Amino acid sequence: MTGAATPTDDNARHAAKMARRKEAKDRALDGKTADKGLLIVHTGAGKGKSSAGFGMILRCIAHGMPCAVVQFVKGARDTGERRLLTECFGDLCQFHAMGEGFTWETQDRARDIAAAERGWQKAQALIRDPAIRMVLLDEINIALRYGYLDPGEVIAFLRDAKPPLTHVVLTGRNAPEALIEAADLVTEMTLVKHPFRAGIKGQPGVEF
Repeated sequence: MTGAATPTDDNARHAAKMARRKEAKDRALDGKTADKGLLIVHTGAGKGKSSAGFGMILRCIAHGMPCAVVQFVKGARDTGERRLLTECFGDLCQFHAMGEGFTWETQDRARDIAAAERGWQKAQALIRDPAIRMVLLDEINIALRYGYLDPGEVIAFLRDAKPPLTHVVLTGRNAPEALIEAADLVTEMTLVKHPFRAGIKGQPGVEF
């Protein structure tokens, strides 16, 4: 039978294709050498926003980079991430759980606003510290959405006061459009399926 491709032909085509791809990637990377502290937003209705943020915190720890977590809204409940970071990596990662529970649990707007403001004050101090390379503001988008914090004030601080090499990660659904516009990296988690809709409660190791 003539004309049939041989494994050698397939390998040669694959090698040529990968060589072209590498050349294109090298061209795209050419000149992109500057380091920059990024403003990162994880938002959307799907699960994984905080999980992605904590994954970045663990990467910082693996690189020996000092980092910090400030949790808005959350805080009343013990979580695996807080236990791991405080018990095993407290020398590199500060952890501040400033929330008192979700709004339907506290049922006290003034109390929620006060907790958010305390969290934001702590966040500002951590972000100003040039020794800290990443600060995760977990669920701050919820505080912004409900008006517990002023989005304009938060964005202005991040724009004007954040050290040039500090990364700041903001999580939570319904991130304000102005924050999305100001960010360097935005990821929207899309909900496709969730076990809660099937009557399954949050699972340790998955949800908390």
